Amino acid sequence: MSHGKQFTFYTHKAGPNGWKVVFVLNELGLKYENVYIDLDFQKPGYQDPEFTKYNPNGRIPVLIDHRNNDFVVWESNAIILYLTEKYDTARHISASTPEDKALELQWLFFQASGQGPYFGQAVWFVTYHQEKVPSVIERYQNETRRVLGVLDGVLCKQEWLVGDKYTIADISFIPWSNVAINRILADVEGVNIEKDYPSFYAWHQKLMAKDVVKSAWAERAALIAQ
Repeated sequence: MSHGKQFTFYTHKAGPNGWKVVFVLNELGLKYENVYIDLDFQKPGYQDPEFTKYNPNGRIPVLIDHRNNDFVVWESNAIILYLTEKYDTARHISASTPEDKALELQWLFFQASGQGPYFGQAVWFVTYHQEKVPSVIERYQNETRRVLGVLDGVLCKQEWLVGDKYTIADISFIPWSNVAINRILADVEGVNIEKDYPSFYAWHQKLMAKDVVKSAWAERAALIAQ
């Protein structure tokens, strides 16, 4: 593989977790090469030894920084923290004070432990599970609504999640929020995200209007259409 670009990024064309890293790479003007993994969602992970030597968990995304002794990092929020700690010296999209860094971590942990797993399970049981289990689907749809409610309750009082500016804390929520709006809750009777969670919805639309997000999301759509 050519290392003409600084990073090699293992990801998936549609999978939400990889795209937050793409947003951050593009915001920081970093050059990277994508390697798209074909995942079988019926299996526990991607078990190709050429991939698991980088990530023993067999999941995307994985980033290799060739200009830092081929340093490897996996888990999407760990990747974006690495990128901002090492390359966002101007703190363009990351926190600078100890207090704001703690809040940034708080939201990244919430995204990784709350939004991602609950929204992911909602998609799994609606789309991929072999049998429909209404009580389980309802549970994860309700958890999706609860997470949106948490965000809405905070964002009705402030523009961004951390330090009155757009940061990786906000960026981390973008892909799975799209899944909630367009898939998980799109056809649930009695749910209108724009009206039920207006501050969350306005924040998300503002994030989607960012140039790097718009261009990357268009790239994603083109890849899926191939």
